[in-house]
Amino acid sequence: MLDREGFRPNVGIILLNTKNQVFWGKRIRTHSWQFPQGGIKYGETPEQAMFRELHEEVGLTSDHVRIIARTRDWLRYEVPDHFIRRDARGHYRGQKQIWFLLQLVGRDTDMNLRATDHPEFDAWRWNEYWVPLEVVIEFKRDVYQMALTELARFLPRGNHHNRYLRSGMRPHHRDDGFEESRPATEPQALDDDPGAPKD
Repeated sequence: MLDREGFRPNVGIILLNTKNQVFWGKRIRTHSWQFPQGGIKYGETPEQAMFRELHEEVGLTSDHVRIIARTRDWLRYEVPDHFIRRDARGHYRGQKQIWFLLQLVGRDTDMNLRATDHPEFDAWRWNEYWVPLEVVIEFKRDVYQMALTELARFLPRGNHHNRYLRSGMRPHHRDDGFEESRPATEPQALDDDPGAPKD
């Protein structure tokens, strides 16, 4: 399901623990780390898609989390042509995402990366809120920075120091604090990004 501009509706999930650390998942059989995300199916609201993806990728249900906030508008990123399947080139451009900030009210042991027959992650960890963007696949870094920056003001207990903004740049500027370092190995293409999505 693509919009007129070739973007697939999608949700992204920033899951917090009680220390305001975020869930960070390692893509199965890759060296790429990311937040949970996935496509919005026809007839789903962004919130319904978020809870479905949360269960499919992390094994959590609505009983395990509390919604703190969501982004006001769609945040978009384009996928480079070499990551798009040939039959989708010229139609598919990338993802437009609504991002949700969630608080885990369950326990770490409620996580289950094998909740479905098609796991997305093979490892996970808690990370400081301002995640190391150099381990995120390059074309997603901008949207990660935008989502983290927009949702930071909703963090419980006011813990929203941005280590990427030490230069004094204002948080609303979309190029704030990007680090130009590259991962040691180039992450593989993501299953839910290229052309014809799995869901």
